[in-house]
Amino acid sequence: MPTRPAATAPAFPPLATGLVALSWITLLVWDTSPYARYLNHGDWSAIGFGAAVCAAVPGGAWLVPVLLYGSGWLLMSAAMMLPTSLPLIRLFDRMIAGRSDRAVLHGLLIAGYLLAWAGFGVAAHLLDRVLHAGLGGWVWLAAHPWTPGVVVLGLAGAFQFSTLKYHCLDKCRTPLGFIMSHWRGPHPWHDAFSLGLAHGAWCVGCCWAIMLLMFVVGVGNVGWMFAIGSLMAIEKNSAWGRRMSQPLGFVLLAWAGTIATVNVLT
Repeated sequence: MPTRPAATAPAFPPLATGLVALSWITLLVWDTSPYARYLNHGDWSAIGFGAAVCAAVPGGAWLVPVLLYGSGWLLMSAAMMLPTSLPLIRLFDRMIAGRSDRAVLHGLLIAGYLLAWAGFGVAAHLLDRVLHAGLGGWVWLAAHPWTPGVVVLGLAGAFQFSTLKYHCLDKCRTPLGFIMSHWRGPHPWHDAFSLGLAHGAWCVGCCWAIMLLMFVVGVGNVGWMFAIGSLMAIEKNSAWGRRMSQPLGFVLLAWAGTIATVNVLT
């Protein structure tokens, strides 16, 4: 199969770049629309359009929220996480430059990557539903609504010092070695999808705790999406990004401690 020099591959692969741009535009439009509340984590089945759909669909009280939340999370993952994996996407795009199925391979890589994050998002949503159902009647928690936010901030901060964090981060920061260990050639479509899925899984392992911060600042908050996404992109791709992991952990722990202290003393 004829190939062209890898150097002619674009600096910003069109499919990934277009998907990121479309995701941000969709999130911004959604956030300013009358349906903005469906971006956030809450009881979508209570009132309005969401309630009507839930009533019309069998099992809609749980199925519709999962689908809505999954769609919003997938958009958020594409907007926030695809840019953090741009070095791998660019390198893969260079390696397949000139192939007739290049667009398909590129799409399968991205699909596998986003599937890993979509799975994490749905699991996080279901866990949140279980916790709300199990702890909803706890009087102490109702009197201290700031506690879950402090727990998530503390968890995210502590994870920044864990061995697992750095093991996953190192995988994310070495795209060439990662591609060489997963790109075998005989079954390119399968390999592209599994490469994206595996890289997405390592990315989830590296960034899951920081992504949970969206539950603290608001899942539908586009400004915080950009800020947190930028932090993860720097941590994964900048030459000095690995050195910011522990300072970020200290900041998150201090944030959690400050919130707890202020609420306990007031």
